Amino acid sequence: MTGKRKSGMSNYRVKIVEVGPRDGLQNEKQLIDTATKVELINRLSDIGFQAIESGAFVSPKWIPQMADTKQVLEQIERRPLVRYPVLIPNLQGMENALATRVDEIAIFGAASETFSQKNINSSIDQSLSRFEPVCRLATQNEIPIRGYVSCVLGCPYEGHIEHSAVLSVTERLLELGCYEISVGDTIGVGTPNQTRQLLKTLLPVIGHQRLAVHFHDTYGLALANITVALENDVRVIDSSVGGLGGCPYAHGASGNVATEDVLYMLNGMGLETGIDLDEVIRTAYFITDKLGRQPNSKVSRALAHKV
Repeated sequence: MTGKRKSGMSNYRVKIVEVGPRDGLQNEKQLIDTATKVELINRLSDIGFQAIESGAFVSPKWIPQMADTKQVLEQIERRPLVRYPVLIPNLQGMENALATRVDEIAIFGAASETFSQKNINSSIDQSLSRFEPVCRLATQNEIPIRGYVSCVLGCPYEGHIEHSAVLSVTERLLELGCYEISVGDTIGVGTPNQTRQLLKTLLPVIGHQRLAVHFHDTYGLALANITVALENDVRVIDSSVGGLGGCPYAHGASGNVATEDVLYMLNGMGLETGIDLDEVIRTAYFITDKLGRQPNSKVSRALAHKV
């Protein structure tokens, strides 16, 4: 069930950034052992993904699930043309990353001042300033930098977020050297119309080549929002195998949009991804079995008997 190229909107290839091993697992309460994480990433590497978030060099006190990122990066079987980005919060994290075979890093900012204060105990400006030495070091070592902006369509504390605030943080991240910015609906409250309006603000300034989208499926609208992004020529989508993860600040949040659901939709639209849907479903069951539950994916549940 690999995505095929047809006509219409399919005049380009869609890239899926698989975030399950990092953004997905880091919010799971059950700790997953290193060997399982390595196998998860290896499975994903073999089925067509170009980018697989593989860990984060963060404090194990705050995110214990990511404490073994160094071991994971040392043990995975790297594939040609696949990148294994890791999240970096500060200079110490970058220095730790350089001691491994890091081939891409990710940095992050929030469009909500309150969320930034609550999440990382610093203002937006302070958080972005903290990344200046990180980005210098990455650039010196020719390591690509990807940026994230959270709370772009709503904040658990502030509610509505002005599009101008999203644009401001996006531009700051680009100035720091990010080649691409993933704008995230962190708590999953966005609607297609809100997504369309946000893109009307961002695209004339940033351009579709440097934007990616990251939707959570709290209200079941992630696929609808992704469709709006595709209609506006955004070609990079973040998703999580099995729908792993979620935002700890959003009550009832069901997590990241499931990679399987995104793939099924893209395949039906005739858009090429190069990713094997059947194998993604098998991988979703592999990791959710370890967590003692089924995938948060309608497609995985519907097609489980076929794979």
